[in-house]
Amino acid sequence: MINFFSAKIGSPVTEIDTPALLLDADILESNIKKMAGFANNEGISLRPHFKTHKCPALAHKQIEAGAIGITCAKVSEAEIAATSGIKEILIANQLVTAEKIEKLVSLNRHGNVMVAVDSIHNAKAISKAAAKRGQTINVVIERDVGLQRCGTRSLDETLKLAQAMEKLPGLQMAGLMGYEGHTVFLTPEDKRAEQCKIAMETLLKTKDALSKNGFPVDIVSAGGTGTHEITGKYHEITELQVGSYATMDWKYKESGMDFSLALSVLGTVVSTPEKDKAIIDIGMKGITTDFGLPVVKNLKGASLTSLSEEHGIIKLNGDACKLSVGDKLELYPTHGCTTINLYDSFYVIRNNYLETTWPIAARGAVR
Repeated sequence: MINFFSAKIGSPVTEIDTPALLLDADILESNIKKMAGFANNEGISLRPHFKTHKCPALAHKQIEAGAIGITCAKVSEAEIAATSGIKEILIANQLVTAEKIEKLVSLNRHGNVMVAVDSIHNAKAISKAAAKRGQTINVVIERDVGLQRCGTRSLDETLKLAQAMEKLPGLQMAGLMGYEGHTVFLTPEDKRAEQCKIAMETLLKTKDALSKNGFPVDIVSAGGTGTHEITGKYHEITELQVGSYATMDWKYKESGMDFSLALSVLGTVVSTPEKDKAIIDIGMKGITTDFGLPVVKNLKGASLTSLSEEHGIIKLNGDACKLSVGDKLELYPTHGCTTINLYDSFYVIRNNYLETTWPIAARGAVR
């Protein structure tokens, strides 16, 4: 990992070179505490998604606040998390290549590393590798609940998969998972609640069918930041795979989530070619636009109008026209997950001073 820039601990934010990914420690901790409190009140467990922040230090904070473990999207993320000492991991994805399955089996020696399956072909491959090395892998069946991505598509298909897995050595069925990702940004809230309810009914009908046929369903894993208040009230759901709540981003905030924005990207004004225009050093290589253009933080009269690879164009009005070359400003990402993956480290800020840096150790862990 190459660190081109550094900043002295205790420095004011304005002395950090840019672009830099900032994380407000007070807000982060408040968000973590708030979600932990919700889960505790509802009697549900949290298994936060590591893919949001890809940062072991942050994951350990979530676990210290009461999370039972973490969820990973990729086995390479799980490898990094396990190396940091995290023992309870769900890979909420299908691992189908021989190399990934071998890594899964190896990681399982260092903790409980579960994985999602949705096909007998995949289950057989995991079984073969696990049995060969004297391991038992806990698996959850992924059920499609409307996202139309991975997951079994019917009760019958799910039951057939469970029946087939029962005969395979090296596998232990731990439960069921489903992700209502197609509902998380729906507005107004009653529409989100209606569609989430349909998704959860699909998942819980599947759970009931498995249970009635003698299959253990100790885990029923679901949920995202955008639906946690709905999904989390179904007491048959045992855990929530929430992710973005900790750092938050503008898209979720705009959708009505009651968590604060801890994440921003610090930039520097590099040119003011016109009175009503400023050019900053944050471009598409420093902040993502898949959920729309980022938003200027706490600067009335300033709005981002476009991004090129290395530059951002800020339109200025009123007092914002006083911006000068060398001034610093912050942008709120509209999508935190994809923006975080662009950086090597978080600059962790408290009261506008640099408190520490946290490596984003799983940056680029996409396998």
